[in-house]
Amino acid sequence: MNKKQKKTLIRIIISALLLILLTVFNKYLPFLQIGAVRFIVYMIPYIIIGYDILIKAFKGIKNKQVFDEAFLMAVATIGAVVLALYSGSGDYLEAIAVMLFYQVGEWFQSYAVGKSRRNISELMDIRPDYANIEEDGALKRVDPDEVETGSIIIVQPGEKVPIDGIIIEGKSTLNTAALTGESLPRDVKEGEEIISGCINETGLLKIKTTKEFEESTVSKILDLVENASSRKSKSEDFITKFARIYTPAVVYAAVALAFLPPIISLLIGNAPNWNIWVYRALTFLVASCPCALVVSIPLSFFAGIGGASNSGILVKGSNYLELLSKTKIVVFDKTGTLTQGVFEVSGIHHSEISEEKLIEYAALAESASSHPISKSLQKAYGKPVDRTRVSDIKEIGGEGVIAAVDGKQIAAGNDKLMNSLGVSCIDCRSVGTVIHMAIDGKYAGHIVISDIEKPTSKAAVKKLKASGVKETVMLTGDSKAVADKVAASLGIDRVYSELLPGDKVAKIEEILKNKGKNDAVAFVGDGINDAPVLRRADIGIAMGAMGSDAAIEAADIVLMDDDPMQIAKAIRISRKSLRIVYQNIVFSIAIKLLCLLLVALGLANMWLAVFADVGVMILAVFNAIRALFVKNL
Repeated sequence: MNKKQKKTLIRIIISALLLILLTVFNKYLPFLQIGAVRFIVYMIPYIIIGYDILIKAFKGIKNKQVFDEAFLMAVATIGAVVLALYSGSGDYLEAIAVMLFYQVGEWFQSYAVGKSRRNISELMDIRPDYANIEEDGALKRVDPDEVETGSIIIVQPGEKVPIDGIIIEGKSTLNTAALTGESLPRDVKEGEEIISGCINETGLLKIKTTKEFEESTVSKILDLVENASSRKSKSEDFITKFARIYTPAVVYAAVALAFLPPIISLLIGNAPNWNIWVYRALTFLVASCPCALVVSIPLSFFAGIGGASNSGILVKGSNYLELLSKTKIVVFDKTGTLTQGVFEVSGIHHSEISEEKLIEYAALAESASSHPISKSLQKAYGKPVDRTRVSDIKEIGGEGVIAAVDGKQIAAGNDKLMNSLGVSCIDCRSVGTVIHMAIDGKYAGHIVISDIEKPTSKAAVKKLKASGVKETVMLTGDSKAVADKVAASLGIDRVYSELLPGDKVAKIEEILKNKGKNDAVAFVGDGINDAPVLRRADIGIAMGAMGSDAAIEAADIVLMDDDPMQIAKAIRISRKSLRIVYQNIVFSIAIKLLCLLLVALGLANMWLAVFADVGVMILAVFNAIRALFVKNL
């Protein structure tokens, strides 16, 4: 609870106590029967609880922005005081109570918004306060903004990683919960990339920065979340437009209710009862406050975005949250999205020598290459590569490598390389990249290298179907055989393979053209070449932890832990938020119209009107807060 909320709560308590005391001891205090004294005494709790509303209403009139809830409350309560003075009843309790209940409702609203903001502020805890640099053998704390790219920073156990970089010394365990929403720690060691915002839990790390602070992961995440509220949804725009029309309409209706019936009575020869109709008009104004709508709708979206961010799903605006709820087609990139983008040896076939020896020759022959295939072979070899054993390396573009290893000619490549050497190779039925091996001109077998599916990809596709997604599609530049195998394994409905980046955009255009009228198409990707497609789709979803900066920039939603399961969760969060929004709209408008009708007919007094208004607002706000709770979705 902040200072303003505490101050308001104190005012509510003091005013409520004074109201109770005046009600209970009214008959026992003779001075309260004196008109002027009674007025002054009763105005004390009224001013305590309502001075800020009166000031706000006055400023609104001064700035020619009259029609808001402060104006309605000020006119209604001052009118009730004037009526009490005019009739001589001295009943000021109604005006005090109306203002008191209104402030109780406002306090609940403020508390709810604060709770939602605190949820998002937990994510803001990833903002680093400092970076450590080594100077003259001692650590010096500097502002992360002052650290240049290529600098060496030191992160001690318990500290946040301030800037993206590569570990050049040390190993540790990282807590990534603030970024991904998951508590599972991640082990890191020398040579690995590390992103800002994680907490270093165990060992000391020396990191060479690869970005400036403003370009680092943590800075971009904070920017995404802080600016999310600037992009309004259609539902929020509806409320804004509704309020512009509704507020002046009810003010004019109240004026008509105050004057038309008495004037009509006068014209037909009856005595006009001004007190009754003016009172009804004032009650009508109190009942008309659209607080529940104006407060609960943006709060529902804000809570939804906060709940999502706490689960490692960053939504750039409430408009995207609303659009995501309509998603019926999800289009995936393959590599790095449904698969890990990490190539590993998945098979060794027809080997004329031991499998270990075949892998050793392949790793040594490919040792000079930086290609992912070379890295996967060296990983499978699992030992340091002795480059002194290798000579006469000849890399042939599009075919493979020929090198001398331990005095033997080793050829590693595709069937084109084997044909050029006059070596007869055996075709492989396995899906993946096939590395044929020849030793001294004789075929020695082949190695199959495949991209690995993410453990949760298959379950993620099932979850999407269960969440109401009609169709899943995969776009990839990979070969048809590989693409078809992955799609069949994961349960993808449609697959398009061997696509260039431009082809992917064309396919998205085609899918968008043939979609249902109210359906949205989401594209999920992680690479630089996915950025144009992320922009073109109705909703672009980027894999944030390992995704490229371009993809994250182009996307509307960023998944911080690269888990495809989060896509279905994001859709469920959006649909829950939208259900709450529609519930609040229907409930608030229905109760409001019923209350206004009862007031106009004289079947509800000002007490009932304010109870209805504050009650509906509190219920709507509590309903909106439900959007925060998304952990078990």
